[in-house]
Amino acid sequence: MPKKAAPAYTPEPPLDCPLCPRLVGFLDEQRDKHPDWFNAPVPSFGDEEAELLIVGLAPGLQGANRTGRPFTGDYAGDLLYPTLLSFGWAEGTFKADPNDGLKLKGAMITNAVRCVPPQNKPTGAETKTCRGFLEARLGALPKLKAILALGRIAHDSTLPALGLKRTSFTFGHNAAHDLGSGLTLFDSYHCSRYNVNTRRLTEEMFHDVFRSIAAHLGR
Repeated sequence: MPKKAAPAYTPEPPLDCPLCPRLVGFLDEQRDKHPDWFNAPVPSFGDEEAELLIVGLAPGLQGANRTGRPFTGDYAGDLLYPTLLSFGWAEGTFKADPNDGLKLKGAMITNAVRCVPPQNKPTGAETKTCRGFLEARLGALPKLKAILALGRIAHDSTLPALGLKRTSFTFGHNAAHDLGSGLTLFDSYHCSRYNVNTRRLTEEMFHDVFRSIAAHLGR
């Protein structure tokens, strides 16, 4: 039997990406239930000349999977986007609607896994399969200087996407890791409703991470 060809990865997956059967099936179910939702791999959002790339876990079912924009329509975006506005990485007004006119300046947001997973839990194999798109996305940002990983899974997916070993860089809130070649990885607990409600992550803690990034980039 001939060996199956490896997929050709681009910075953004096709809207009919077939690579993860479980996620494809779940999206099919959502299309039947909610035909007016986006229900496809969610593209990155932001500035193609970004110096900062923010990497999340995966689209939320009623958030990005519904709206088609990362962190839009669920609680996590209610913390992330106002923070970006406060620190000058966004302009406009955030209304949790992809048509709100909000623009990112020098920043881009993406996810380690582009399709919504059941119970918001991608498998290890799905995360690994989708990593090729993250690798391509990273390679397509010529001015990239900093990456912010929102949560351990984003951290653990970003490192191998850059050809680096996870064991060399330990995840920790507000940790900064020099990756070489002028690139630094910053970590934050994910800005999820659960983390905020349990005070694992406060708004001030989240802002501290962005202060660290801004200082590093001389903003």
